[in-house]
Amino acid sequence: MDNLGEHNRHCPVARTAALVGDTYILLILRDLSDGPRRFGDLERSVEASPRTLTSRLRQMEAEGIIVRHVFAEIPPRVEYELTTKGRALAPIVESLRQFGETWLLDDGQSQTR
Repeated sequence: MDNLGEHNRHCPVARTAALVGDTYILLILRDLSDGPRRFGDLERSVEASPRTLTSRLRQMEAEGIIVRHVFAEIPPRVEYELTTKGRALAPIVESLRQFGETWLLDDGQSQTR
């Protein structure tokens, strides 16, 4: 959010868009809204490179949107889960889903009504 101008730094819409306006972050939110997920599950579903996914997960963790659980097992198991702050973003993801179902065709074309 450091790249927001002075005016937008005080705008809740601009600050929220800066936080969740990334495609990968929105897809991670979509997946975690169904419950905790492991890194490999997210990697397959989001279709991000390991480096990109790690970057977004760290960003989300730093913002308090997700929490990372490390289980003392062999091999180690790590799961990611939405926090209360992260769950508060669920309506945004749901609105995007509804918009896509209503206005966007599966082939990426837009509908007009």
